[in-house]
Amino acid sequence: MEVKILKDAPRPHQLACIKFWVVVAAIIVLLLWVCAMQLETLDDKTIASFYYPLSFPSERVYKNNGYLMISCNGGLNQKRLAFSDMVVVARYLNATLILPEFANGSYWNDNSTVADIFDVDYLITSLRDEVHILRELPAEQKRRLELEYPYSMRPVPYASLSYYHERVLPHMQRHGILKFTRTDYRLANNGLPEELQKLRCRVNYEALRFTQRIEETGRKFVNLLKQKGPYIVLHLRYEKDMLSFSGCTEGLTREEAGELKEMRYSHDGWAHRPLDGRRRREKGFCPLTPEETALALQALGIDRNTTIYLAAGEIYNKDNRMVNLTTAYPNLIGKENVLNASELMPFLNHLDQMAALDYIVALESDVFIPTFDRGNMAKAVEGHRRYLGFRTTILPNRKLLVSLIDEYRTGTLSWDEFSLLVKKAHENRMGKPERREENPYHPSYEDYFYSNPQECLPPFAEPAY
Repeated sequence: MEVKILKDAPRPHQLACIKFWVVVAAIIVLLLWVCAMQLETLDDKTIASFYYPLSFPSERVYKNNGYLMISCNGGLNQKRLAFSDMVVVARYLNATLILPEFANGSYWNDNSTVADIFDVDYLITSLRDEVHILRELPAEQKRRLELEYPYSMRPVPYASLSYYHERVLPHMQRHGILKFTRTDYRLANNGLPEELQKLRCRVNYEALRFTQRIEETGRKFVNLLKQKGPYIVLHLRYEKDMLSFSGCTEGLTREEAGELKEMRYSHDGWAHRPLDGRRRREKGFCPLTPEETALALQALGIDRNTTIYLAAGEIYNKDNRMVNLTTAYPNLIGKENVLNASELMPFLNHLDQMAALDYIVALESDVFIPTFDRGNMAKAVEGHRRYLGFRTTILPNRKLLVSLIDEYRTGTLSWDEFSLLVKKAHENRMGKPERREENPYHPSYEDYFYSNPQECLPPFAEPAY
């Protein structure tokens, strides 16, 4: 009996092997238990998303001074940047922020809600250590609004924190619910505490993620474009409404200029505002035309075989005005050249969602070039690319460019002279580190915070003079 037991007993190396696998099994069970405990802390909607981390910051506890409702107007990026500011305002006022209502006017005829574009579950949860955000008012407050309208106001542009403390907070504490009817450019670019500036960045660059459908489609765009090699995104601001309300008529016929003027005068507030398109162009207040853009790209040395993705709305008089640009750059493509019609169909009648796709493609491009950097997309993408490591963004000096283009066209400058001057003028306009310019007397003319969020970027050495 004893001999049999000894004969069947495991050998030393077998015992070591068994112990090893027992330890491995125990570790796996422990990891699964830890993951299960973490997942239980998240609601079902949070678990459903495909890119969530497993942990979120603890919820901030504070005395609620009231509820802040907001209406974000304009295009996607105007709404995005306005909402980022309103989170900071709510944080400063100790207010509970209600997800924004998107005001979609005649130019952005899109019924998309904030939840159709952004992942609101992630937004709410990821910012819960800073501000309390709700999808809608609690039941008691909703019943109040059935009896009376909320107290509404339009904050002054580029307002300081003292304005919100002295002029806004008393109304919120008195009425309980406060609604902002305009939210764009309602917070100062400069003079804010660094922690609030960094919160603006955290909201805009980290918390505001697009929905899974938009994100996945945008990534597919990027992957297909990168298969062709490096690509440039050209944000060509040559849409009818842009030309109409800027008064820019370079290269247009008298009939076209009249059509744009009629469109502008048909809206309240513009009937008695004549605009001198020639002078505005000379001062750099007009977007580059497609013809001017072609010359600028060629002068900068952009190879004609480069893949250029066109991020833009409907180009005004496209068939005539795009000839020079497409001839100079035959690999100029739009959304319809990258994805098939069935893949684009869910987005076609939603301009904000289409703009979100352009945003993703522009953010990931090798070079981003806006022809009108005063627009919200140009500012938003420029700042985001700085935040991601100062990716190359060429910001055309329109005032100088149109002057050089006119001299080249009249024969005053040869092509080599023209090209050399264009390259020289843009050496320091590539989205590299630089100090944000301040103008306390005219904040609308100073550098916008979101185009250069320097408080959120690595420090840099000031140039020696």
